[in-house]
Amino acid sequence: MALPALGLDPWSLLGLFLFQLLQLLLPTTAEGGGQGSMPRVKYYAGDGRRALGFFHQKGLQDFDSLLLSGDRNTLYVGAREAILALNIQDPGVPRLKNMIPWPASDKKKSECTFKKKSNETQCFNFIRVLVSFNATHLYACGTFAFSPACTFIELQDSSLLSISEVMEGKGQSPFDPAHKHTAVLVDGMLYSGTMNNFLGSEPILMRTLGSQPILKTDTFLRWLHPDASFVAAIPSTQVVYFFFEETASELDFFEKLHTSRVAQVCKNDVGGEKLLQKKWTTFLKAQLLCTQPGQLPFNVIRHAVLLPSNSSTAPHIYAVFTSQWQVGGTKSSAVCAFSLTDIERVFKGKYKELNKETSRWTTYRGPETNPRPGSCSVGPSSDKALTFMKDHFLMDEQVMGMPLLVKSGVEYTQLAVEITQGLDGRSYLVMYLGTTTGSLHKAVVSGESSAHLVEEIQLFPDPEPVRNLLLAPAQGAVFVGFSGGVLRVPRANCSVYESCVDCILARDPHCAWDPKSQICGLLSSHNLNFWKQDMEQGNPGWACTNGPLGRSLRPQSRPRIIKEVLAVPSSILELPCPHPSSLASYHWTRGTAPAPAPEVSSTVHNGSLLLILQDGVGGLYQCWATENGFSYPVVSYWVDSQDQPLALDPELAGIPREHVEVPLTRVSSGAALAAQRSYWPHFLTVTVLLVLVLSGALILLLASPRGALRARGKVQGCGTLPPREKSPLSQEQHLQLPKEHRISASDVDTDNCPGTEVA
Repeated sequence: MALPALGLDPWSLLGLFLFQLLQLLLPTTAEGGGQGSMPRVKYYAGDGRRALGFFHQKGLQDFDSLLLSGDRNTLYVGAREAILALNIQDPGVPRLKNMIPWPASDKKKSECTFKKKSNETQCFNFIRVLVSFNATHLYACGTFAFSPACTFIELQDSSLLSISEVMEGKGQSPFDPAHKHTAVLVDGMLYSGTMNNFLGSEPILMRTLGSQPILKTDTFLRWLHPDASFVAAIPSTQVVYFFFEETASELDFFEKLHTSRVAQVCKNDVGGEKLLQKKWTTFLKAQLLCTQPGQLPFNVIRHAVLLPSNSSTAPHIYAVFTSQWQVGGTKSSAVCAFSLTDIERVFKGKYKELNKETSRWTTYRGPETNPRPGSCSVGPSSDKALTFMKDHFLMDEQVMGMPLLVKSGVEYTQLAVEITQGLDGRSYLVMYLGTTTGSLHKAVVSGESSAHLVEEIQLFPDPEPVRNLLLAPAQGAVFVGFSGGVLRVPRANCSVYESCVDCILARDPHCAWDPKSQICGLLSSHNLNFWKQDMEQGNPGWACTNGPLGRSLRPQSRPRIIKEVLAVPSSILELPCPHPSSLASYHWTRGTAPAPAPEVSSTVHNGSLLLILQDGVGGLYQCWATENGFSYPVVSYWVDSQDQPLALDPELAGIPREHVEVPLTRVSSGAALAAQRSYWPHFLTVTVLLVLVLSGALILLLASPRGALRARGKVQGCGTLPPREKSPLSQEQHLQLPKEHRISASDVDTDNCPGTEVA
């Protein structure tokens, strides 16, 4: 790239040469991403634009269990060795109403440490079950220092009273706080899935409380693999579904193959009279499959929730999955939707059975009895049906899920979903997803299309998994439980979108642009006739035509505000370009016309424009963003010189101006003054390259024919000694060189043969 004749002094020309060399080192590509599953906006921990309400209590940690009160104004929290009641009626930080301690006894803690468990991290009472038993009582269970215990907690005006009695909690709460578990209260009965022994090798599905008999799975029949891990329990009309993952015993593979399951038990199950006494007689399980065509399946389920049916949608189960395999060295996650109708159909289909001769699982082809084994028929089943149920608990067909969101590089741990209506009257699915690194993703599914990520919020300064999510629609918030406390996250923050274009491009169903007040606000139930929103296309071209920006489908070059930059001649300016969207691509233009910035005097690095101020280089520079086919200026600079100010462009008259300071590096007066530390790595890079070039030239010079001959002569003069001379010298022997081996000082370069004796 040729430099123009600028009439500068030699030092300035050297500076320009280094700048041109810097252009070759820095990529000149526009930044931005595609329209994939990337969050449009990302907020880091502590960002004031996404304010969070943080509740914490001194001396407490591990806020794992969350429960809303009946009036939705109180949040009950199960922490380590304590249960809290928080007032969440007012926005902002939750306020503590009252708290009751529930520590493990000293005896249990001593037994726990005697069994080689840690008295710093494990031998405590971690609250694992917290459900509303009735209007006056809560029911809670905890690990109780590896001796599970449960209790009833009386309520008075949504406040907690003291604990009266502690009962055995085996089968309802895990022993180890690290083990996954699930529990749900249905019709006064607690259905729980957890580990039933100290070692964590005996998974169990159990029903307790209520008037029905206590039932559990049969450990001897191996209905559940010893490594089963439960993630959710969801009640339906006649059954309760349990979602878990375990090693697949019916699939032959060269390594342990994990698989996701859904199991069902009937609410009216009373157990067998002779066979399967106090055991489930309706236990069935089937495989959940969440996969994309031609891809490895997401075979490890992490969490599942039920979205009940409404006027426009049927009931669905939404679940987050990860994979036991890493593709490209990174983990990935998926959100799949399962229809309750499909789950019911699979449990009414064919069974699998184990061929004891070949140890293979095959489809059962035999006759079926009536009533069907495993069905929720009224009355006890026959012995024949119970004998059949012992060995035919696995369904032949798989429950297929529809992937709504696939995200690489992320592991989702928790999920909360809701249905909200847009201005167009359509229903949109909104998903809140917690990750293993402490982020919260907000995803929206528009119609039949795949989900798009509205935003990503980094919740914690130090990465840690999101342990629990609880959606409170009445409060307009999502509550997050983690090790240090409880976070209140507003489910939308529309005020961060300052323009109509940004508000429309966000495609957040909770937000719309109000032309009257000129703000992006939360949708309310009144005065929505003139509000603007485009959930399907996200096109500001038509939505903002009557707005303050007056945008049309064609890009507008007239900026709203101009930032004035005053610089000295022969200096390098860095003009930053903010990136309001991760989905947009960015480019720089010069002047009011959409012409690119001149390459001879500028380059783009990390989105910023590096501009060397020469004669004729000043004027208007704009950074443009292009998203969804719509282009708009993000920032506009007017670059002027202290020596020769430019005349004001008539096309820019009337636009507000703001004087700003930008990073500057001078290259005149015979010295290079670095005013911005970020250029120091570039200077080092250029210096290293110059050293390498000079070193290469020196090596080529030494490798010339004359140098090679001289080096060869030196090598011959310092040849290898004769074999006789290689023997070690002793005190009795003296080395005598033969005549033919004696050399003179003129035949060898003594300066290059140290340690060589010259005869």
